[in-house]
Amino acid sequence: MGGWIFYISSEVDYFEKDKVGKWMYFFEDEERVDYLCRKAVEDGIVVEAKHSDSSEGVSCFYLNMDDYEGHRRVIEFFIENDMIRRTKAGRLYNISFKLDAQTRAGEYGENFNAELKLENLVNLMTGEWIYNK
Repeated sequence: MGGWIFYISSEVDYFEKDKVGKWMYFFEDEERVDYLCRKAVEDGIVVEAKHSDSSEGVSCFYLNMDDYEGHRRVIEFFIENDMIRRTKAGRLYNISFKLDAQTRAGEYGENFNAELKLENLVNLMTGEWIYNK
């Protein structure tokens, strides 16, 4: 207990230290999150995922900040698997991408300022991809 379970593909060279970060999914079903992390790596959605080694906690799906095709894969995967909660009005919660550098710097809660949020990539009402680079 208190550790992490990792799922890693063979493409470990993909990450750039200053660009790597994660989309997070908070879970209450360890069996489901195990399946989701494993599937995301096996299907090439991400090259690395992990989840806390407990019946509830957090899972992380890693990619580089500037990999917008990767963001699209992850967000579509999250939406398809009901991993983003919706408000009473039906809008997707505006979750944030968090850089590992922000985690290492202790940026949590109100001290955390996301450079990339879901609203930058999709229509929060429809889940439709809106980002064009």
